[in-house]
Amino acid sequence: MIRFRPLGLRTRLIAAFLLVAVISAVSTAAFTYREARTAILRQSQDMAVETLRDQVENLSDVPLPLDEQALRRMVNEVVKRSKPHPWYVFAEYGSIRISTTDRPTSPLITPQLRARVTAGNLGAFQRVTDANGTPTLVVGMPAAFTHNGIRQPTGLVFYLTMPLISEQTTISLMVDAARQGALPGLAIALVPALIAARSVLRPVRDMRRATQRIGQGRLDTRLEVRGADELAGLARTFNETARALEKSVDELQQAEARARRFAADVSHELRTPLAGMLAVTEVLDEDAEHLDPDTAKALRLVSTETGKLAVLVEDLMEISRFDARAAELNLDDVDIAEAVSKTLERRQWGPDRVTTRLPRDVRARLDSRRFDVILANLVGNALKHGEAPVLVSVHTTAGTDGDRLVVEVADRGPGIAPEVLPHIFDRFFKADASRARSSGSGLGLAITLENIRLHGGTVRAANGAAGGAVFIVDMPLEARE
Repeated sequence: MIRFRPLGLRTRLIAAFLLVAVISAVSTAAFTYREARTAILRQSQDMAVETLRDQVENLSDVPLPLDEQALRRMVNEVVKRSKPHPWYVFAEYGSIRISTTDRPTSPLITPQLRARVTAGNLGAFQRVTDANGTPTLVVGMPAAFTHNGIRQPTGLVFYLTMPLISEQTTISLMVDAARQGALPGLAIALVPALIAARSVLRPVRDMRRATQRIGQGRLDTRLEVRGADELAGLARTFNETARALEKSVDELQQAEARARRFAADVSHELRTPLAGMLAVTEVLDEDAEHLDPDTAKALRLVSTETGKLAVLVEDLMEISRFDARAAELNLDDVDIAEAVSKTLERRQWGPDRVTTRLPRDVRARLDSRRFDVILANLVGNALKHGEAPVLVSVHTTAGTDGDRLVVEVADRGPGIAPEVLPHIFDRFFKADASRARSSGSGLGLAITLENIRLHGGTVRAANGAAGGAVFIVDMPLEARE
């Protein structure tokens, strides 16, 4: 199916302007042509009818009955006065038929015209077209005499046929002149069309550029208001909207900066006392078995919660560094298979819980510490919310900007609900909102996403074809600082 690209506003404005000009010109030309044609033909036919009537009335005193010679003299007399138009005269008197042509009568004299002349004893005319397509005026005029004030027919009828060649030529010249003047007229109409389109499109183009600048973050962009028309009103509305948007975004940025600063300050202030608390709880954990059961249980609960709080503080500190654009990459050449194996060994995730599919001799330039965090968070999330064994597979692929490293972490759990997938990497997001507390901080996947972005990569979550959740990391084989 062929899809046509829609025309631009400039083209549509010019086309609409020219269409109006064409319609106006054609309408005016058609009206003028009709009126001029009617006037030309009426003038010719009125002159012919009046001339023939005057000549026939001058012949009304001729003694009757007429013979053929007398009728021929009358016809010749009428023809002599037919200037400036050539006439072809036909006379009918009883059975006598006299004409100025080689035929006694003309096929252009229609039965309707003949019946009207003979029945009404009045002159009549009709425009017909001959066999050659020439328009011809046919006039019928009965000869009569007046007796005691009453017009009496003589039985003599004159017909004339007058080709309207000169009138047709004049009309054709008018049509040609109108046709030849149409193109220059449209060319002239194009100038105001361009001017009008420019006056309309200039504010539109200015608004488009201003909108693009606002989309690029330049919220101080404003439009110059010209005039008091609708476009000027639109420009004022745009400026008011941009001013309100700039104010709202500034307030949001200030609030976000305060929130980030608060989180960073709180995390920093909690870090030192938490370190002391962790040291104390470690010492107390060693003596917990020598205490009574209730005290030992309370001690272990305090130790567990303190550990969770320490993890939360560390995660908040890490997120704060990302928000402050202070996170940096310490790149090094890393053997991927070795890096994955070390990550699993540190967490004591054995083959019964995590299986691997690792290629040999694949080296990448990346931050080994951050890669360890990425892999640990993804595998830990799969073990926590899915079912073992978790499969970690690594392979490389060619990309438009170089080779890519692809890491997939798949579990055998129930998978991820469709409504959860768009929010899986959001901060503090929990798939089960009813679980007010959990063993995690809710920042693990968010930190994973930020570390992957820092390497110039992407990560996405999906459900595997055989069930379970799958996290796919795609990052450059050689990251850039």
